[in-house]
Amino acid sequence: MSTLGTEIGQALARAVAVRRDALAVDLADGRTITAPLAWFPRLKHGTAAERANWRLIGSGEGIHWPDLDEDISVESLLAGRRSGETQDSLRHWLHQRAGAR
Repeated sequence: MSTLGTEIGQALARAVAVRRDALAVDLADGRTITAPLAWFPRLKHGTAAERANWRLIGSGEGIHWPDLDEDISVESLLAGRRSGETQDSLRHWLHQRAGAR
């Protein structure tokens, strides 16, 4: 019998830190999930101010960065999933950012 589904379903974020090379999410149950920042290109390309502007969504089921239009779920982090954004989509987003500056 697997308990992974139960663990993921109950895991809620309570704090987030975007470090130079990693995303660290503290969970309500005391665990911390750390993932390489390279897995999330929008966070990697964001400024320190943009990375610091996050909010919890779904009572902690996910994290949203409004300045970067990025959403990451705790479930995805626990499953070890990278961003699913395509290279074309990322290029388009980077091009739009460059034009906005």
